[in-house]
Amino acid sequence: MQLVWFRNDLRVRDNPALYSACLRKDAVVAVVALTPEQWKLHDESSSRVSFWLANLRDLQQCLAKLNIPLRLLRVDDFQALPGAIVKLAQELKVTDVHFNREYPLNESLRDGKVAALLQPLGISVSRYHADLIIPPERVATQQGQPYRVFTPFSRAWKTQLQILDGDPLPIPLKQTPCPVVSDSIPDDIDYHVGVSTCNLDVWPAGAEMGHRRLAHFMEQGIAGYGVKRDMPAMDGTSSLSPYLSVGALSARQCLAALRQTLEPGNWLDHPWLNELIWREFYRHLLVHFPDLNRCKPFRPQVEERIQWRDDPDLFDAWCHGETGFAIVDAGMKQLRQTGWMHNRLRMVTASFLTKLLRQDWRKGEHFFMQNLIDGDFASNLGGWQWSASVGADAAPYFRIFNPQRQAERFDPSGDFVAYWLPELAAITGKKRHDADAGFSLGRPAPIIDYQIARQLSLALYNAA
Repeated sequence: MQLVWFRNDLRVRDNPALYSACLRKDAVVAVVALTPEQWKLHDESSSRVSFWLANLRDLQQCLAKLNIPLRLLRVDDFQALPGAIVKLAQELKVTDVHFNREYPLNESLRDGKVAALLQPLGISVSRYHADLIIPPERVATQQGQPYRVFTPFSRAWKTQLQILDGDPLPIPLKQTPCPVVSDSIPDDIDYHVGVSTCNLDVWPAGAEMGHRRLAHFMEQGIAGYGVKRDMPAMDGTSSLSPYLSVGALSARQCLAALRQTLEPGNWLDHPWLNELIWREFYRHLLVHFPDLNRCKPFRPQVEERIQWRDDPDLFDAWCHGETGFAIVDAGMKQLRQTGWMHNRLRMVTASFLTKLLRQDWRKGEHFFMQNLIDGDFASNLGGWQWSASVGADAAPYFRIFNPQRQAERFDPSGDFVAYWLPELAAITGKKRHDADAGFSLGRPAPIIDYQIARQLSLALYNAA
């Protein structure tokens, strides 16, 4: 019997572990584990866990059509999980266990422990790359070293793309009925981290819904993506990140859709491809630089000279969207209420917290993970280190987003801030971003003087 272990790869299409297991002339059983204490250690948000469970229920239905039962394990954390996997494998008389690789250190150590326990029992372990388009070992400098800067990484990545077969795998063939009985997937579990909630009307679960959203983006959004992606009041981004996060959709499927939509030669230079490559870059870094997994800065020599301020009041104002800067506050309200934030605003709010409030970037990184429905450790960590200028290929230290200019440039009519800060709907246009106008309507006064905060931050970073 073949056992396929699902994690954040909740799909039957383009799933190498599932596809390979189904090629064997043997019955196939799937397994998934609930590890609530581990989720808390990893700052998994309640909204993401709810979305993951909803996609898991959809996966079970898809597997049932293939005559593949799904077993459910309930353990607290990764320490208890390897023993549970081994016990199930022995119970089912499994000969082979298949799973797709996960790249963060804790997940990698967990998988290594599972393999170490299974192999002495004569149970083979097969691992596959499903979360990446190009595996980490395939992208290196001429000296065989990992890239530390995005642009040369991107060039080397695109070169490898021309060599490797990147076509997504199809759905496996229907299997012979298996006598193993599936376990029921709970509608919800007693798990509470963060304040955001999962709205399945906004984020309908399932791989099919992810593919529909991908197709819609290719038809309606890809042409104007380069301009609209920075406008938070517009539907200009792909909105695929939650589906990629739980693996209902794969990066390889996204790439295939891009290639099929655009003319040959054009897709390689499209800005949306860069977003997929950034996602790969941050995952490769986790593999090559393990200290990143412990939330250590990629550039410790910079952080050693930065004096982070421990000011709970400033941090609390940022968390609640009460800083007095409309674009920052609107972004934080969006996050708290929906579990998602527009990518441009993720950069604006992160820059505000680290470079103007001078709060430790780890505090923001944890808060985002605890509230994002698309929480992704590698991308979130990389984005926060980029914003704080302590990461790989980080933003130049002197790049400090001016909230006022960002608002006027990317929300010129103030439609976005008026939606999330309804008290501003009484005024129009750029006045919605004016702190004095907002204060007269009940908005909080700015918690910092932008020019003074900017100069203090520049002085610290310049010294570093």
